[in-house]
Amino acid sequence: MHRRFFSAAAAFAAVFIAGCATAPAPATLRVNVFPGSSNLPLLAAIDKGFFTRRGLTIEVQNTPNSDAQRAGLPAGRFEIAIAAVDNAVAMVEVAKDDVIIVMGGDSGMNEFMVRPEIASFADIRGKSLAVDAPNTAYALVAKKILKNNGLLEGRDYSLKLAGGTQGRSAAMVSNPELVASMVNPPFSFTVRERGIKSLGRATDLAGPYQAQGAFVMRTWASANASALERYMAAYIEGSRYAMDPANRAEMIKLLEDRFKLPPTVAAQSYEALTTPGFGLAVDARFSLEGFRNVLAMRAEMEGQWGGRAPDPAKYLDLSYYDKALGMAEK
Repeated sequence: MHRRFFSAAAAFAAVFIAGCATAPAPATLRVNVFPGSSNLPLLAAIDKGFFTRRGLTIEVQNTPNSDAQRAGLPAGRFEIAIAAVDNAVAMVEVAKDDVIIVMGGDSGMNEFMVRPEIASFADIRGKSLAVDAPNTAYALVAKKILKNNGLLEGRDYSLKLAGGTQGRSAAMVSNPELVASMVNPPFSFTVRERGIKSLGRATDLAGPYQAQGAFVMRTWASANASALERYMAAYIEGSRYAMDPANRAEMIKLLEDRFKLPPTVAAQSYEALTTPGFGLAVDARFSLEGFRNVLAMRAEMEGQWGGRAPDPAKYLDLSYYDKALGMAEK
């Protein structure tokens, strides 16, 4: 009997030690974002403990603008950036940073919004467009939309720097000189209360677009593959939870509390987030079609690469995402 007891105890100890040896190492990840409702999967994953369950502590940082984010990632101020992935392209091409895009997120959910006195695109002539940075992401989308409507930067309108979406939307309300900008939820709903209106959705005016996604330094990803994959697995689980209709009321309340929104605005933002083809991508998948349009816009509007968009593979490494997708719980 004693032999059986000690044999069982030894077997249990062996299993326990093996389990400890294979348990993932705890990690703290700093995630830099633009404040907005598109971060709902991240917030849901934090709120429901999906990161904690995978041994991760998440510190969320809000960035004031693209320049600060693009400078902060290679400087090591945070490990993961979440923003329009065209910023990652700019980091590679302009700053020569070795950055890779590892996950998708959404189409941006942007609308081309204007002040009350603007009735059409033609009315923007001679006035100013509010942008975050002049040569990346949503500024390029706005310039493409205006070009499609016969207006060219410098000739027909000027650019004014006004920060991220929250800053731009506030600037449009308070400054009559800034008559137009790209705005997404929840700010695309809050500014309506101040008379700001939409001339259309960006995806309708400029085509499919891979907007928000995650990008990291290549060397960091290689050295921290386990933490990155666990992060994305938890993020995917957060996305699934957030988009599940059964959790609608809970997610609206999370948006309401997190961004101090009126209940109606929180509900409108959630409906936008869950609109197929416009809101959050299922499982935060990366849209290659949308990314090709991102590169085509940069080639056209900035004259980069001699006007011909490069192979998207230059900026991507979705192998980490593929592994994370397999890890995520259904």
